Amino acid sequence: MSELPIKDAATVIVIRKSGLDAPRVLLGQRGHGAVFMPGKFVFPGGAVDAADFDTPLHGAMSAVCQARLAREVDPALAHALPVAALRELREETGLVIEDVTGLSFVFRAITPPNRPRRFDARFFLADASLISSDMDDFSRAEDELSHLQWVTLEAARTFDMPSVTRIALREVEAVLRAPLPPAHVPFYDHRGAVGSIRSLV
Repeated sequence: MSELPIKDAATVIVIRKSGLDAPRVLLGQRGHGAVFMPGKFVFPGGAVDAADFDTPLHGAMSAVCQARLAREVDPALAHALPVAALRELREETGLVIEDVTGLSFVFRAITPPNRPRRFDARFFLADASLISSDMDDFSRAEDELSHLQWVTLEAARTFDMPSVTRIALREVEAVLRAPLPPAHVPFYDHRGAVGSIRSLV
C-alpha cells in the first residue's frame, strides 16, 4: 500500500483577551461523518487551495515569522499559507481578518503515517481584536464546523480534541507568557518512519 501524500495546510488559533477574566480560544466541532478527525474539536483551518497562491497578501507578518515560515518550502507556498489561514477562518467561522500583519507563526506539525489523511500544518496565532466583523456572529460560517464557541484555555483542555490540537493549545499557553513572535517554533516532523521534534528559530 502506497503512502498517502502530505498536503500543506494552515490553521488559525484566534485568542480573545480583551475585557475577559481569562483568555479564550475559538473552537469548532468537525462533523461526525468526516473522514479525518470525525467529531473532534479543532481550530479553524484546512488545506491550501490552488487559488491561495495567486491571492494578494494584505500586510506582512514579522520578518522573524516570515523567515521561519519559508524554511524548507517554496516561496510561493510561504505566500499561500497565511492566505489559506485567513480564508479557512472566513469559510469555517464567518469571521474576517483583513490582513496578515497580526499573524504569528507558532507551531508546525506533520500528520504521522497510517492516518486516513496527512497534512503538513502550520499554525498561526491571531488576536481576536484583528477581526473586522462581529466576533460573536457565526451566521456566515459554512457547515464544516459546528458548535463554534469561545472557550477558556482551561475548559478547552477538557474537550475531545485530536492530539495535534491539544499540543498546539499547550504551545499557545507557553507563547502567551512571553512576547511575540515566540523565541522558537516547535516542529513535529513525521515525514520519516520515526518522528522527531525540533525547533525553527
